[in-house]
Amino acid sequence: MNEVKHTDAQLAKFRKLIIALSIVIPVAVAALFGIKIPGVDFSFLPPIYAGINGLTAVVLVSSLVAIKTKNIKLHQRLIQMALALSLLFLVAYVAYHITSDSTSYGGEYAALYYFILISHIVLSVVVIPIVLFTYLFAWQGDFERHKKWTRFAFPIWLYVAITGVVVYLMIAPFYA
Repeated sequence: MNEVKHTDAQLAKFRKLIIALSIVIPVAVAALFGIKIPGVDFSFLPPIYAGINGLTAVVLVSSLVAIKTKNIKLHQRLIQMALALSLLFLVAYVAYHITSDSTSYGGEYAALYYFILISHIVLSVVVIPIVLFTYLFAWQGDFERHKKWTRFAFPIWLYVAITGVVVYLMIAPFYA
């Protein structure tokens, strides 16, 4: 990120926006599970949003390589791409779940599946403010805080992206 100077009031607004998004997104997603739009078939979306998760993981690892090799511009673009992919995933995920019934896991590794699923869900909520604050710190030029927060943001975001693919691969045989 290029160092951007902001007033304390602007930074306070950004912080409030991040906190609001960190609350609104998970609450809205949970609420949308109670809404079903009949007659719309988005059953093709799970492999697509699983693919988006997989691509996000690749982009995140590539961004790590870019910053380790001091290619800051590439790192910035890759992180922005990872954020856009995460947003695209969210839209596809919500579209599928408001038009389709939930699928139950019926395999022999149910304990493993539910452990991965629950940790994926919990960390997908936790990662929202962590990633957004990490991005904000870089954007405002506070690279020390950015680096400190990245130590948490990167592995959690990568775990969420990878486990999204794993959850899909485990549940895919049970889709109707």
